[in-house]
Amino acid sequence: MKLLIKNALILTVNPTNEVLENADIAVEDGRLLAVGKVPENFQADKVIDASDQIALPGLVNAHTHIPMSLFRNYADDLPFWPWLLEKIKPAEDHLSAEHVYWGAKLGVLELIQSGVTCFSDMYFYMNEVATVVKESGIRACLSGVLLEVGDLGPTFMKAAVDFHDSWHGKADGRINAFFGPHSMYLCGPEYLRETTEEALKRKSVIHIHLAESRQEVADCLEKYGKSPVQHLAELGMFACRTAAAHCVHVSADDIELLKQHKVSVLNNPTSNMKLANGFAPIDALLKKGVNVALGTDGSASNNNVNMFEEMHLAALINKAVTEDAESVPAQQVLRMATINGAKALGLENEIGSLEVGKRADLILLDANKPHYFPRHNPVSSIAYSAQAADVSTVLVNGQVLLENYQLKTIDLQETMQEAERMAFDLVRRAT
Repeated sequence: MKLLIKNALILTVNPTNEVLENADIAVEDGRLLAVGKVPENFQADKVIDASDQIALPGLVNAHTHIPMSLFRNYADDLPFWPWLLEKIKPAEDHLSAEHVYWGAKLGVLELIQSGVTCFSDMYFYMNEVATVVKESGIRACLSGVLLEVGDLGPTFMKAAVDFHDSWHGKADGRINAFFGPHSMYLCGPEYLRETTEEALKRKSVIHIHLAESRQEVADCLEKYGKSPVQHLAELGMFACRTAAAHCVHVSADDIELLKQHKVSVLNNPTSNMKLANGFAPIDALLKKGVNVALGTDGSASNNNVNMFEEMHLAALINKAVTEDAESVPAQQVLRMATINGAKALGLENEIGSLEVGKRADLILLDANKPHYFPRHNPVSSIAYSAQAADVSTVLVNGQVLLENYQLKTIDLQETMQEAERMAFDLVRRAT
């Protein structure tokens, strides 16, 4: 389908962060044919008038556990380990494929409504998440979780390999399959080496939690005599493209290793604060040249998947922590939520900016609202005042998933009702 978006204020997030006023976008065969000025002979099948709207690349939620929408508002105001071991794990022990399907569908619905066009996920029953991605039209990088718990390590490994080989590149290329070892504390050294070998064979990406809590670092130092970052580096994991979630407690030496091995850091400011794990040194990471992307983590520790909140918090937290008002400016957090996320997932040549030839993954925000006025700086408006509820239109691969705030591929009421039924069933089983 040929689609024309007219009269938009476009934030391209291209290498020069170009802003185009009263400009047009042409989409053909799922890609951006023109950005700014459209050829006069372009004949569109569909035209969207984007007057008073801001067009920008679809947001990339680089770290989440989307089926955990089922645990929203369930285990709040608890320290990290009691939250994980006493509330979340007992409920997850009763998960079925049906639970994960509806949890994923609720989460994906929320992602689309809030302007996310690509997400990176790690969880159980990943076939169900992939099915939701295929049905909904969103883009995703999906990691079957790997855990070395009891004697289940080989089972998880086989499932992850089978998932990759079955789903990678499916859904018109919208699904990328990764490997998701949960963490160095739930995966032993040999298991992590095996994971790395499987990922390298497939030129895949490793998605892992890293240095999230002080306890994780302390335990690693006691057990291995080195930090979690040093531990993974010495195991050879960073030979793969690695996307490391959190990296809250990293030293200057750790940051140097992350830079050296081109590891991307996935910052989750809301989750890190809610679970009292601290503040990742984003300013220091960025100044060293580490690629930093943004994620929401799961709704069990957020309690939403609102990337506008993450942008806002990432900018404010780092200013407060460094006592430097110029730290992590608006343009930087916009890049963290778009092109940096794409780079972390190995998709920077396909998505993350509005440039000719890239996939038509983009969103429109209704800027004809009081919190956008006066319109001094549209980039600042995205970082500091825009709301997820402003997202009016969402395209992925040129397909319209949300138009005039209306979902096109998911039944809203059915999804909310079924997800709630699944959530209450899990809690009943766990208690």
